[in-house]
Amino acid sequence: MSRSPGRDFAVGLFVLAGLAALAYLSFSVGGLAYGGGDGLKLYADFDQTGGLKVRAPVVISGVKVGQVGAITLGKDYRAHVELDLDPTLELPVDTTASIVTAGILGDRYISLQLGGDTKLLKPGDQITFTESAVILERLIGKLVHNADISSGGSKPEPKTD
Repeated sequence: MSRSPGRDFAVGLFVLAGLAALAYLSFSVGGLAYGGGDGLKLYADFDQTGGLKVRAPVVISGVKVGQVGAITLGKDYRAHVELDLDPTLELPVDTTASIVTAGILGDRYISLQLGGDTKLLKPGDQITFTESAVILERLIGKLVHNADISSGGSKPEPKTD
C-alpha cells in the first residue's frame, strides 16, 4: 500500500482536532476561564468559610454570575474573599453575600441576595452584609450538648453515707 499525502494530512488534522478538543474539555472541567481581568471584582469578609474554595461559584437566584477569585486571612483575622463577577451586573450597596452548601454535604458556594438601595457597588467595593458558613459538625455538637443538659446531664449524683 502506498502512502498518500492527502490521507496523511487528513489524519494529522484529525489528531490535532482531537487534541484541541481534549485541551478545551480539560480547561472547562477544571474551571479555568480566559477572562482577561475585566470583570467586576468585589470583596467580602466572613467569620467562617467552612471549606469554601477558590473558583467556587457565585450565584444570584441559582444562576452562576461569577466565581471566588481568592481567599486570604485579613488583618482582623476574618476570611477576606475576592469575588470575580460578570462585569454587566449592577448590584445595590446593600447586597448580602452568604456561604451556602449545595445539598446536605455538598460543595460550598456564595449566594448573593440583592438589596433595594439605589446606590450601586463599584469595582473594588466591599460587600458589608455577609453570612458565614454553617458548620454541620458544630450544629450536631450543640444539639448533643443541649440534649445532654436537658436530660439531666451526665454527671453522677454524689453518694451520701
